[in-house]
Amino acid sequence: MSQKTLAVHGGEPRTYPYDALVAPITQTATYSFADTAELIAYFEGRKQREEYGRYGNPSVRLVEEKLAALERTEDAVAFASGMAAVTSTILALVKSGSHVILFADCYRRTRQFVTTFLDRFGISSTLIPPADVEALRAAIRPETRLVIAEAPTNPYQTIPDLEQVAEICREKKVKTLVDSTFATPVNFQPARYGIDIVVHSATKYLGGHNDVLGGVVAGKAGLVSLVRDLRSVFGACLDPHAAYLIHRGIKTLALRVEQQNASAQAIAERLEQHPRVRRIWYPGLPSHPNHETAKRLMSGFGGVVTFEVDADLDGTSRFVDACRIPRIAPSLGGVESLIEQPALMSYFELSDEEREAIGIRNNLVRYAVGIEDTDDLIADVVAALDSTG
Repeated sequence: MSQKTLAVHGGEPRTYPYDALVAPITQTATYSFADTAELIAYFEGRKQREEYGRYGNPSVRLVEEKLAALERTEDAVAFASGMAAVTSTILALVKSGSHVILFADCYRRTRQFVTTFLDRFGISSTLIPPADVEALRAAIRPETRLVIAEAPTNPYQTIPDLEQVAEICREKKVKTLVDSTFATPVNFQPARYGIDIVVHSATKYLGGHNDVLGGVVAGKAGLVSLVRDLRSVFGACLDPHAAYLIHRGIKTLALRVEQQNASAQAIAERLEQHPRVRRIWYPGLPSHPNHETAKRLMSGFGGVVTFEVDADLDGTSRFVDACRIPRIAPSLGGVESLIEQPALMSYFELSDEEREAIGIRNNLVRYAVGIEDTDDLIADVVAALDSTG
């Protein structure tokens, strides 16, 4: 089936209780047993059902099964947030003495967790340059257990050659984890290229309406089972109502992403020609350093456009404030367009020099495209550039 059809019907039963067309919200903390015989049958594995809310929920399970269908994986497990999903997965796959490799442009909170938190427990890490597959090959040690990547990354949308990453790691018996939040399973399914674990912040495109937090991990059943077991210990389980919102959001995922792909491509092409834009990063443009890799791996290039304005910090802020359609906010992937200056939104506590050292310039803008009319979005951003030059 196509991704459009799977987004609507994937992982769902043909019927629901009381003949409802829409999946019900199973709002319960625990589950009762009819008698002791059923309890024993459950623990002996002869009865498939839920026991306690921290271990599972039918509403949550629907999200997991739909994501597994979209990512073409054996199983999936949902969490209360994207970071809960990422950190739990990492902890499920490493132990004291392990070594983790992380591409240096992965999400900063993931980097923080790997390089500072894991170090307390005797887990070492190596950061390698963005998309540098040869650096990955050189960094693998006998004790390396996990390689973490994102595709595309935030904010420069770097895309490593994940086929090569998977091949190298498979030869060395190292597990691979890819955060595919920016891509969505509509544009890219990393497991089809040999990646072991795929992670999403469901807060973004999957939920799609900026009204819910969540995370999902998809992969082979054995690996997902390890992660699920850890979720039962840590308790970072997805709320049933949040699961319902994500499940409902996924049904329109393909339609929304199709529009966001098209609008982002058109905006990127227009901005690349504007005299007040110094540089632009969008995988759909031939000028992007990983454009050829993106074309080979992805069916669409996503809804985020990153660019530098010909201005200083204050001048860039004036441009952002002059945009009338996008709201100033973190996050991405929702129906509303969002805009931000990473120097202020994500790295406000750093000095100019410190931001420059990690590649975040004061004139950098990240535009997360929504589902508004493409021509309206272009006219708005061009007018903002023209009026603040």
